[in-house]
Amino acid sequence: MPESTPQKMTGAQAIVRSLEELGADVVFGLPGGAVLPLYDPIYSSEKLRHVLVRHEQGAGHAATGYAQATGKVGVCIATSGPGATNLVTPLADANLDSVPIVAITGQVGHTLLGTDAFQEADIRGITMPVTKHNFMITDANQIPAAIAEAFHLASTGRPGPVLVDIPKDIQNSEMEFVWPPELNLPGYKPTTTPHPRQIEEAVRMISEAKQPVFYIGGGVIKADAHKELLEFVEYTGIPVVTTLMGLGSFPDSHPLHLGMPGMHGSVSAVGAMQRSDLLITIGARFDDRVTGDVDSFAPDAQVIHADIDPAEISKIREAQVPIVGDAREVLAALLDAYKRLDVPRPQITEWTAYTAGLKSNFPRGWDEPSDGKISPQYVINTLSKIAGPDAVYAAGVGQHQMWSAQFVDFENPRTWLNSGGAGTMGYSIPAAMGAKAGCPDKEVWAIDGDGCFQMTNQELTTCAVEGFPIKVALINNGNLGMVRQWQTLFYEGRYSNTKLRPQDEYIPDFVGLSEAMGCEAIRVTKTEDVIPAIEKARSINDRPVVIDFIVGEDAQVWPMVAQGKSNSDIEYALGLRPLFDEDSAGEPPAVIDRVVDDNAFDAAKRGGHGFGHRSDPGGAAPGPADSRAAGHHTAAYNAAHAEKGK
Repeated sequence: MPESTPQKMTGAQAIVRSLEELGADVVFGLPGGAVLPLYDPIYSSEKLRHVLVRHEQGAGHAATGYAQATGKVGVCIATSGPGATNLVTPLADANLDSVPIVAITGQVGHTLLGTDAFQEADIRGITMPVTKHNFMITDANQIPAAIAEAFHLASTGRPGPVLVDIPKDIQNSEMEFVWPPELNLPGYKPTTTPHPRQIEEAVRMISEAKQPVFYIGGGVIKADAHKELLEFVEYTGIPVVTTLMGLGSFPDSHPLHLGMPGMHGSVSAVGAMQRSDLLITIGARFDDRVTGDVDSFAPDAQVIHADIDPAEISKIREAQVPIVGDAREVLAALLDAYKRLDVPRPQITEWTAYTAGLKSNFPRGWDEPSDGKISPQYVINTLSKIAGPDAVYAAGVGQHQMWSAQFVDFENPRTWLNSGGAGTMGYSIPAAMGAKAGCPDKEVWAIDGDGCFQMTNQELTTCAVEGFPIKVALINNGNLGMVRQWQTLFYEGRYSNTKLRPQDEYIPDFVGLSEAMGCEAIRVTKTEDVIPAIEKARSINDRPVVIDFIVGEDAQVWPMVAQGKSNSDIEYALGLRPLFDEDSAGEPPAVIDRVVDDNAFDAAKRGGHGFGHRSDPGGAAPGPADSRAAGHHTAAYNAAHAEKGK
């Protein structure tokens, strides 16, 4: 692209013009003194839509939600001092989840730097540990290149957040605008094309493997590699697990999909990884929530690890075949090499039968709350059935996040937004707002807990005023649910500071609060009202809708691997440990089977659903279920022992 004729303008005008040239269409921000010069040209821009948030944290998470849903760079703006520091949590969140956002912050005049001037904060120094890169502009002529470099850095290689700090007097300075600017990023050359020799070695290992598993992370979504993944998986016939950040990269409905691994993953995913002899890792980073005790994680597996970030390879688990490259190019190269070299496909009929057995014998399910209230898992599973796989779901952090990962059926990439690495409470509402801003034609649901909701619900006012009709499924158990679960399991039920409201009192009244912020609001206390409430919410598209689902406080997230424990000790439900092998079992088979039989018998006496009702993968109408014992029968353990003896 030839350079444009230089145009005289202010630094602030150059910021807006640079954003326009880079294709930005929506920015989220809140004005203040140090960034006021920038807001004047924003007022005149015909290409930028500015969304006025109610808190800078909301701007940061909205930019993240926008980026995750669209694949484009999200942009947020804040003033100096407290405005800028309110972006620190969203920046840290985006950094851990590798999300491309650019934060533009105002700063005190450059002659005042270091004087403790009003609203001065060293935001560049503060954010160095939680950004991919950041800039301090000292000359208005640097602005076009800095903004362009920020977008390039944020969106290439391993994506991440970039901050550009611009003093107020620099924004007011005259400069000559030339586009495109020359980028000056010496040493920054991400490797995207994998080395052919490593690809060939990986193909050889895959061909010879007897119990291989694809371990797929969020890098596949960021690289838009879902089609290449599906093609290679179907060519090889190898089972797939997708991490919390990778959900949607491979269809949940596919027979080779085993679910999510990790602390609250499926038995089939965790069990397959523990028994595997080869982990084909694409765009994942061996996070502690996936591995559990690292020393006992997948003990017999060799590792092929492909990642765009070389620093991740062998950081946690040594890779026998390290591959640096873009996930889409890696997967395409693997398939090409397989066909070109005429390598035999792996002979894994017995292995896939075993993993399919795990999936069948240990399906997802839940207990009905003992207090007779609505099951939160039922709410989320029902929402998934009704809204479908084309909707976008943004979760907060805690139990409702894990239930969403378990009970929403993900078929497409960029339909699942969550704070996976940082675990940021308050993420859901602003992230859903950002997703709706970027994808106005999509149905967007925020699945939030009452703890998370009270941190950022003010952005519902933004949604109402700006015309973003998001839907909110508020899972209201009156507690900090995940903390309460841990206190139940590990602290003898000593519930220290986890109750958010008195029993059976609506404090705050989320229906009244939501209505005051311009939303339609519905309270649901009975299971039979869940479906009508969801259908009503879907029919309203002129304002946000909040459904306050009053659920049981004792519902827990299962399966579970306790922190620091081996994945071989995964519990399908409390005290029920699937037996992958004798040495890893927490209880002998006879004890487990008796527990299962007793539960099934008790359920039958109560007229419960004992053996088997769950979310039907065939698409049957969802219903409440008591499925602690679902699929737990002696055959499951016999199958595991039979496979071990082969």
